[in-house]
Amino acid sequence: MGKIAQFFGLQEAATIDEGALATAEYRAEKLNESMAQMQLAMEDMGWEKLTNQFAQEFTRDGLKRAAELSRMMAIVNPLIKRGLAIRASYVHGQGVGITARADGNEGAQDVNAVVQDFLDDDTNRAALTGHQAKLRLETSIGTDGNIFIALFTNPLVGKVQARTLPFDEITDKVTLPGDRMVTMFYRRDWTENGSPHTAYYPDIRWRPLTRTKWYTDVHSRYPIMWDSPVYHLQDNGLDGWKFGIGDAYAALPWARAYKEFLEDWVLLIKALSRIAFQMSKSKTPLSQQQRAAFQNMPAGSTAQVGGDQKIEAVPKTGATIDSESGRPVATMAAAALGVPVTTLMADPGQTGARAVAETLNQPTMLEFKGRQELWTEALRAILGYVIDQAVIAPRGPLKGTVTREQNTLTVQLAGDTDRTIDFEWPDINEMPVETIMKALVDADGTGKMPPLVTLRLMLRALGVRDVDEILDDLTDDDGNWIDPEANAGDQAVQDFRRGENKEAAR
Repeated sequence: MGKIAQFFGLQEAATIDEGALATAEYRAEKLNESMAQMQLAMEDMGWEKLTNQFAQEFTRDGLKRAAELSRMMAIVNPLIKRGLAIRASYVHGQGVGITARADGNEGAQDVNAVVQDFLDDDTNRAALTGHQAKLRLETSIGTDGNIFIALFTNPLVGKVQARTLPFDEITDKVTLPGDRMVTMFYRRDWTENGSPHTAYYPDIRWRPLTRTKWYTDVHSRYPIMWDSPVYHLQDNGLDGWKFGIGDAYAALPWARAYKEFLEDWVLLIKALSRIAFQMSKSKTPLSQQQRAAFQNMPAGSTAQVGGDQKIEAVPKTGATIDSESGRPVATMAAAALGVPVTTLMADPGQTGARAVAETLNQPTMLEFKGRQELWTEALRAILGYVIDQAVIAPRGPLKGTVTREQNTLTVQLAGDTDRTIDFEWPDINEMPVETIMKALVDADGTGKMPPLVTLRLMLRALGVRDVDEILDDLTDDDGNWIDPEANAGDQAVQDFRRGENKEAAR
């Protein structure tokens, strides 16, 4: 019996029940873990593939294609066009007041004259500082995510002229070895008069002691434009990225989807309007003349048919003709552009209200203020360079000392002249002018506010752009306030007491 049991495996089955069963359970558990790991690996393969596509897409060529597509959509797509225009209007629509504190009074150098000369230069206004240029560049940030401002400098007199370099022409960004936060050069490749050109432009902050004429790479050498440093204004760039990407890129698929939704909605309405009536068949066939009369029958007409013929409207039950169904798609485009959907669509909607469409919530307002701070930082760096060049140039209008620390320069104005520049952005959610003026009048009545400060704030509240010119007409050569209500005799006496204009006081 023992041999027969072994032959049929009965004794081995008894052994499995005790020892091998635990081993089988362990192997089954490991198999389940392996299956789970394989499933997780398959999921990770999908994410890895997506990550690789993301990395490949946002190479320099990928950014160029994204910018080109965003530019095209900013022209042809109403949502993208209006969204970028809204952003530009909120950021730059009310202008900005830029003033240097040192205005030549009390023995200080006239830094404000240098700043205003740069801002008011016709070529600079066309390229950077004018209202039209600001709106254009704000749109370019939305489509390209990058603006390159070259500062062409006259080394003899220190005059600076700003020009923008196209994003498509900037092909690389060279950083300091071991420190990617320090940019040394920007490579520019462009075609002019049918001939290709390549040059390297230094960063506005990169001022090494030794300035070589050529930049040498593995293949050849290219000129370095030391007198044309570049400021790079970048938006939406992640940590470690050399370049940014425009806000419009995230809105492109949703703007396209909303466009296709409206096209389908128009086709549906058109189809329903063309097939408005149906005619039941009759036993007696219609004549050719009767068929032509029914086909050419205009809207609002009546028709006479026989007793066994019937004309009735096509039922609209189940037909979706509500265009508001696509509103969530437009909301995604608005979210990508950072504007309220009510403002983007120029309509508060069926469930909206006028107050909702005309006001900004706190996050949106802070986003626009953040963009203003981005421009403040850029203009502060550019104007700081302008002031430095006015000192460094042999025939520059300002005097001072220059000290070097590694690859940067620090310029100190002579006479402890303050080089602080003030930027005054109007409130985005504008307060009523009556409220502002009343507050200023009340503050002025206390006698603690200087008249020049009160007048400056009042002119800003009224939207006057040439504030500095008006203040110059109301101050003397030393910057002292001249009361418009005082007569010439009082003014002459005051001048005499200060030791000025003694002949006029006699």
